[in-house]
Amino acid sequence: MELQETEALWLDDRIELSLAELGRCAGLSDAEVCELIDYGVLAPTDPQCAEPSFGGDLVVTIRTARRLRDDLELDPQSLALTLTLIGRIRELEAQVRSLKAQMPRRLP
Repeated sequence: MELQETEALWLDDRIELSLAELGRCAGLSDAEVCELIDYGVLAPTDPQCAEPSFGGDLVVTIRTARRLRDDLELDPQSLALTLTLIGRIRELEAQVRSLKAQMPRRLP
């Protein structure tokens, strides 16, 4: 039996990742990560800082970006648009869940 070494990362918005670390989490190059930043899909925690850092919650987004790029062969602009729309859908779904939770329950 062969043992495989795996790396685990606790996804938390309190964790800070460098640009290179964020790219390594998903298997994207620094240039690809920079393109996603330029298109507004990824945002550093402090845009004014010379060395950008990112919250750990963006790991899910960046891994989704790599899967979409690989599976659908999307160019950077299409990838950015797709990720933006996915993010908007998630926001709207959260709003719907919140509104449903506020609705009074009907008794059978």
